[in-house]
Amino acid sequence: MPRFAANLSMLYPELDFLDRFEAAARDGFRAVEYLFPYAYEARELKARLDANGLQQVLFNAPPGNWDGGERGLACLPGREAEFREGVKKAIDYAQALACPRIHLMAGLLPEGTEREALQPGYVANLQWAAAEAAQAGLDVLVEPINTRDIPRFFLNRQDHAHEIVEAVGASNAKVQMDLYHCQIVEGDVAMKIRKYLPTGRVGHFQIAGVPQRFEPDVGELNHDYLFEVIDEVSAACGWQGWVGCEYKPARGAVKNGTSDGLGWLRKLQGRAAA
Repeated sequence: MPRFAANLSMLYPELDFLDRFEAAARDGFRAVEYLFPYAYEARELKARLDANGLQQVLFNAPPGNWDGGERGLACLPGREAEFREGVKKAIDYAQALACPRIHLMAGLLPEGTEREALQPGYVANLQWAAAEAAQAGLDVLVEPINTRDIPRFFLNRQDHAHEIVEAVGASNAKVQMDLYHCQIVEGDVAMKIRKYLPTGRVGHFQIAGVPQRFEPDVGELNHDYLFEVIDEVSAACGWQGWVGCEYKPARGAVKNGTSDGLGWLRKLQGRAAA
Protein backbone atom coordinates (compact mmCIF):
# COMPACT_ATOMS: atom_id res chain seq x y z
CA MET A 1 0.00 0.00 0.00
CA PRO A 2 1.39 3.44 -0.85
CA ARG A 3 2.00 5.95 1.92
CA PHE A 4 -0.78 8.56 1.94
CA ALA A 5 -0.57 12.19 3.06
CA ALA A 6 -3.66 14.24 3.89
CA ASN A 7 -3.92 17.50 2.00
CA LEU A 8 -5.10 19.85 4.72
CA SER A 9 -6.05 22.62 2.30
CA MET A 10 -8.83 20.38 0.95
CA LEU A 11 -9.61 17.75 3.55
CA TYR A 12 -11.47 18.50 6.79
CA PRO A 13 -13.06 21.77 5.57
CA GLU A 14 -15.46 21.49 8.52
CA LEU A 15 -12.57 22.34 10.86
CA ASP A 16 -10.31 25.31 11.38
CA PHE A 17 -7.02 24.75 9.61
CA LEU A 18 -4.91 24.15 12.71
CA ASP A 19 -7.39 21.58 13.99
CA ARG A 20 -7.04 19.52 10.80
CA PHE A 21 -3.69 18.07 11.88
CA GLU A 22 -5.27 16.21 14.79
CA ALA A 23 -8.17 15.03 12.63
CA ALA A 24 -5.80 13.65 9.99
CA ALA A 25 -3.77 11.76 12.58
CA ARG A 26 -6.92 10.37 14.14
CA ASP A 27 -7.94 9.00 10.74
CA GLY A 28 -4.65 7.16 10.35
CA PHE A 29 -2.62 9.58 8.24
CA ARG A 30 1.05 9.83 9.13
CA ALA A 31 1.89 12.75 6.85
CA VAL A 32 0.31 15.97 5.61
CA GLU A 33 0.66 18.45 2.79
CA TYR A 34 -1.14 21.70 2.02
CA LEU A 35 -0.92 24.63 -0.36
CA PHE A 36 0.82 27.28 1.74
CA PRO A 37 2.13 27.60 5.31
CA TYR A 38 2.80 31.32 5.30
CA ALA A 39 -0.29 32.51 7.22
CA TYR A 40 1.16 30.80 10.30
CA GLU A 41 4.42 30.88 12.21
CA ALA A 42 6.56 27.88 11.38
CA ARG A 43 6.90 27.00 15.06
CA GLU A 44 3.10 26.82 15.42
CA LEU A 45 2.83 24.42 12.49
CA LYS A 46 5.75 22.35 13.78
CA ALA A 47 4.05 22.05 17.15
CA ARG A 48 0.92 20.67 15.47
CA LEU A 49 2.98 18.20 13.47
CA ASP A 50 4.90 16.98 16.50
CA ALA A 51 1.85 16.76 18.76
CA ASN A 52 0.14 14.47 16.28
CA GLY A 53 3.08 12.39 15.09
CA LEU A 54 2.85 13.78 11.57
CA GLN A 55 5.45 14.43 8.88
CA GLN A 56 5.20 17.44 6.60
CA VAL A 57 5.93 16.18 3.09
CA LEU A 58 5.01 19.03 0.71
CA PHE A 59 3.86 22.62 0.36
CA ASN A 60 4.08 25.30 -2.34
CA ALA A 61 6.41 28.24 -2.59
CA PRO A 62 4.67 31.64 -2.59
CA PRO A 63 2.63 31.90 -5.82
CA GLY A 64 2.49 35.64 -6.31
CA ASN A 65 -0.87 37.35 -5.85
CA TRP A 66 -3.02 34.26 -5.27
CA ASP A 67 -6.18 36.20 -4.43
CA GLY A 68 -5.62 38.23 -7.59
CA GLY A 69 -5.52 35.08 -9.71
CA GLU A 70 -1.79 34.42 -9.97
CA ARG A 71 -0.76 30.77 -9.84
CA GLY A 72 3.01 30.88 -9.55
CA LEU A 73 5.93 32.98 -10.73
CA ALA A 74 8.49 30.55 -12.12
CA CYS A 75 7.71 31.13 -15.81
CA LEU A 76 6.99 34.87 -15.63
CA PRO A 77 9.57 37.27 -17.10
CA GLY A 78 10.31 40.29 -14.95
CA ARG A 79 9.32 38.54 -11.71
CA GLU A 80 12.65 36.83 -11.05
CA ALA A 81 13.46 38.80 -7.89
CA GLU A 82 10.06 38.03 -6.36
CA PHE A 83 10.42 34.38 -7.35
CA ARG A 84 13.79 34.14 -5.65
CA GLU A 85 12.54 35.85 -2.52
CA GLY A 86 9.65 33.39 -2.36
CA VAL A 87 11.91 30.38 -2.82
CA LYS A 88 14.12 31.53 0.04
CA LYS A 89 11.07 31.96 2.26
CA ALA A 90 9.84 28.49 1.32
CA ILE A 91 13.24 26.97 2.11
CA ASP A 92 13.20 28.60 5.55
CA TYR A 93 9.78 27.08 6.26
CA ALA A 94 10.79 23.70 4.85
CA GLN A 95 13.80 23.53 7.12
CA ALA A 96 11.76 24.55 10.16
CA LEU A 97 9.08 21.94 9.36
CA ALA A 98 11.52 19.19 8.27
CA CYS A 99 9.71 19.11 4.92
CA PRO A 100 11.85 17.52 2.19
CA ARG A 101 10.22 19.03 -0.90
CA ILE A 102 8.74 22.28 -2.22
CA HIS A 103 6.45 22.72 -5.23
CA LEU A 104 7.28 25.70 -7.43
CA MET A 105 4.13 26.64 -9.33
CA ALA A 106 4.92 27.57 -12.91
CA GLY A 107 2.39 30.35 -13.38
CA LEU A 108 -0.03 31.40 -16.11
CA LEU A 109 0.89 32.16 -19.69
CA PRO A 110 0.44 35.91 -20.23
CA GLU A 111 -2.05 36.72 -22.96
CA GLY A 112 -0.41 36.79 -26.36
CA THR A 113 2.74 35.00 -25.19
CA GLU A 114 3.93 31.70 -26.63
CA ARG A 115 5.01 28.98 -24.24
CA GLU A 116 8.28 28.46 -26.12
CA ALA A 117 9.28 32.07 -25.47
CA LEU A 118 9.02 31.61 -21.71
CA GLN A 119 10.65 28.21 -21.37
CA PRO A 120 14.31 29.36 -21.21
CA GLY A 121 13.54 31.76 -18.37
CA TYR A 122 11.46 29.12 -16.61
CA VAL A 123 14.31 26.62 -16.76
CA ALA A 124 16.79 29.23 -15.55
CA ASN A 125 14.59 30.07 -12.56
CA LEU A 126 14.28 26.39 -11.71
CA GLN A 127 18.04 25.88 -12.00
CA TRP A 128 18.62 28.69 -9.52
CA ALA A 129 15.94 27.32 -7.16
CA ALA A 130 17.29 23.77 -7.36
CA ALA A 131 20.78 24.99 -6.47
CA GLU A 132 19.46 26.93 -3.47
CA ALA A 133 17.33 24.01 -2.31
CA ALA A 134 20.21 21.54 -2.71
CA GLN A 135 22.21 23.47 -0.14
CA ALA A 136 19.39 22.77 2.33
CA GLY A 137 19.00 19.13 1.24
CA LEU A 138 15.59 19.75 -0.35
CA ASP A 139 13.88 18.78 -3.61
CA VAL A 140 12.00 21.23 -5.81
CA LEU A 141 9.03 20.00 -7.81
CA VAL A 142 7.12 21.07 -10.90
CA GLU A 143 3.54 19.95 -11.53
CA PRO A 144 1.54 19.66 -14.75
CA ILE A 145 -1.96 21.04 -14.08
CA ASN A 146 -5.00 20.68 -16.31
CA THR A 147 -6.28 23.75 -18.14
CA ARG A 148 -9.89 23.15 -17.13
CA ASP A 149 -9.11 23.89 -13.48
CA ILE A 150 -6.43 26.50 -14.20
CA PRO A 151 -6.74 27.91 -17.74
CA ARG A 152 -3.47 29.04 -19.35
CA PHE A 153 -1.29 27.26 -16.79
CA PHE A 154 2.19 26.95 -18.27
CA LEU A 155 2.75 23.25 -17.60
CA ASN A 156 0.06 20.71 -18.53
CA ARG A 157 1.63 17.41 -19.66
CA GLN A 158 3.84 14.80 -18.06
CA ASP A 159 6.23 14.64 -21.02
CA HIS A 160 6.71 18.43 -20.92
CA ALA A 161 7.36 18.33 -17.17
CA HIS A 162 10.02 15.66 -17.59
CA GLU A 163 11.55 17.61 -20.47
CA ILE A 164 11.80 20.63 -18.17
CA VAL A 165 13.34 18.64 -15.31
CA GLU A 166 15.90 17.11 -17.67
CA ALA A 167 16.77 20.60 -18.93
CA VAL A 168 17.22 21.84 -15.37
CA GLY A 169 19.78 19.08 -14.94
CA ALA A 170 19.69 18.88 -11.13
CA SER A 171 19.15 15.65 -9.23
CA ASN A 172 16.87 17.42 -6.73
CA ALA A 173 14.52 18.80 -9.44
CA LYS A 174 11.56 16.44 -9.87
CA VAL A 175 8.00 16.10 -11.10
CA GLN A 176 4.91 16.19 -8.92
CA MET A 177 2.67 13.65 -10.68
CA ASP A 178 -0.97 14.40 -9.94
CA LEU A 179 -3.03 11.55 -11.37
CA TYR A 180 -6.18 13.70 -11.41
CA HIS A 181 -4.61 16.27 -13.71
CA CYS A 182 -2.92 13.55 -15.76
CA GLN A 183 -6.21 11.76 -16.44
CA ILE A 184 -7.99 14.95 -17.52
CA VAL A 185 -5.25 16.07 -19.90
CA GLU A 186 -3.78 12.80 -21.17
CA GLY A 187 -5.24 9.60 -19.74
CA ASP A 188 -3.24 6.35 -19.99
CA VAL A 189 -2.32 6.94 -16.36
CA ALA A 190 -1.03 3.49 -15.44
CA MET A 191 1.38 3.42 -18.36
CA LYS A 192 2.67 6.87 -17.45
CA ILE A 193 3.38 5.65 -13.92
CA ARG A 194 5.26 2.70 -15.38
CA LYS A 195 7.18 4.98 -17.74
CA TYR A 196 8.15 7.79 -15.43
CA LEU A 197 8.45 6.41 -11.89
CA PRO A 198 11.58 4.32 -12.67
CA THR A 199 13.37 7.41 -14.06
CA GLY A 200 13.95 8.81 -10.57
CA ARG A 201 12.35 12.08 -11.65
CA VAL A 202 8.99 11.60 -9.88
CA GLY A 203 9.15 13.18 -6.46
CA HIS A 204 5.53 12.96 -5.31
CA PHE A 205 2.08 11.73 -6.34
CA GLN A 206 -1.32 13.30 -5.77
CA ILE A 207 -4.76 11.79 -6.28
CA ALA A 208 -8.44 12.70 -6.59
CA GLY A 209 -11.46 11.22 -8.27
CA VAL A 210 -12.13 12.33 -11.85
CA PRO A 211 -13.97 14.41 -12.96
CA GLN A 212 -15.36 16.04 -9.79
CA ARG A 213 -12.21 15.89 -7.67
CA PHE A 214 -13.97 13.91 -4.95
CA GLU A 215 -12.66 10.85 -3.09
CA PRO A 216 -10.53 8.49 -5.20
CA ASP A 217 -13.20 5.79 -5.12
CA VAL A 218 -15.62 8.15 -6.89
CA GLY A 219 -15.36 8.67 -10.63
CA GLU A 220 -13.79 7.16 -13.71
CA LEU A 221 -10.32 6.22 -12.43
CA ASN A 222 -9.69 2.80 -10.87
CA HIS A 223 -7.43 3.93 -8.05
CA ASP A 224 -7.23 0.48 -6.47
CA TYR A 225 -5.52 -0.69 -9.65
CA LEU A 226 -3.32 2.40 -9.83
CA PHE A 227 -2.18 1.91 -6.24
CA GLU A 228 -1.18 -1.64 -7.14
CA VAL A 229 0.81 -0.26 -10.08
CA ILE A 230 2.56 2.25 -7.82
CA ASP A 231 3.38 -0.52 -5.34
CA GLU A 232 4.69 -2.82 -8.08
CA VAL A 233 6.86 -0.21 -9.77
CA SER A 234 8.07 1.22 -6.45
CA ALA A 235 9.21 -2.21 -5.33
CA ALA A 236 11.18 -2.62 -8.55
CA CYS A 237 12.82 0.82 -8.61
CA GLY A 238 13.08 1.65 -4.91
CA TRP A 239 10.75 4.68 -4.88
CA GLN A 240 9.73 5.59 -1.32
CA GLY A 241 7.67 8.75 -1.70
CA TRP A 242 4.19 9.82 -0.67
CA VAL A 243 0.78 10.01 -2.32
CA GLY A 244 -1.00 13.25 -1.43
CA CYS A 245 -4.79 13.10 -1.05
CA GLU A 246 -5.65 16.39 -2.71
CA TYR A 247 -9.38 16.03 -3.17
CA LYS A 248 -12.62 17.69 -2.07
CA PRO A 249 -14.70 15.55 0.30
CA ALA A 250 -17.94 14.78 -1.50
CA ARG A 251 -19.92 15.79 1.58
CA GLY A 252 -18.14 19.12 1.80
CA ALA A 253 -18.06 20.84 5.17
CA VAL A 254 -20.56 18.48 6.84
CA LYS A 255 -19.35 17.38 10.27
CA ASN A 256 -17.28 14.20 9.91
CA GLY A 257 -17.65 14.50 6.13
CA THR A 258 -13.98 13.87 5.42
CA SER A 259 -13.73 10.97 7.86
CA ASP A 260 -16.94 9.39 6.58
CA GLY A 261 -15.49 9.44 3.06
CA LEU A 262 -12.31 7.56 4.00
CA GLY A 263 -13.75 4.10 3.40
CA TRP A 264 -11.34 3.73 0.48
CA LEU A 265 -8.38 4.24 2.84
CA ARG A 266 -9.74 1.99 5.59
CA LYS A 267 -10.21 -0.76 3.02
CA LEU A 268 -6.57 -0.51 1.96
CA GLN A 269 -5.40 -0.40 5.57
CA GLY A 270 -7.43 -3.53 6.29
CA ARG A 271 -5.86 -5.36 3.37
CA ALA A 272 -2.37 -4.32 4.45
CA ALA A 273 -2.99 -5.53 7.98
CA ALA A 274 -4.42 -8.90 6.91
